[in-house]
Amino acid sequence: QVQLVESGGGMVQAGGSLRLSCAASGRTFSNYAMGWFRQAPGKERELVATISWSGGNTYYADSVKGRFTISRSNAKNTVYLQMNSLKPEDTAVYYCAAARSGTYYVTSSYKYWGQGTQVTVSS
Repeated sequence: QVQLVESGGGMVQAGGSLRLSCAASGRTFSNYAMGWFRQAPGKERELVATISWSGGNTYYADSVKGRFTISRSNAKNTVYLQMNSLKPEDTAVYYCAAARSGTYYVTSSYKYWGQGTQVTVSS
């Protein structure tokens, strides 16, 4: 089983940037597809961005395309989410997740989850 710890959340003004990191431990990181998800108050958890095992393929929600970039370093066992041009509607708890099998852009593939990090964007 893989353990995931997110960091990098915080408060930022609209138009600003944040970089989230997720450190993985416990298993071979390169065996897992990785994803970022978010959940805003009163809303369901939604997929934000995912990246395949090798990092060669990525997938983004329409709401973040062109603003967010997911990347990974298998040498550092870390996945990143660079968030630019942030909007108040990006405010949510952001979760890192790992998928050992299945399709990397399908939410149900993700079985391992971090505790989340809060991102707040003020207008």
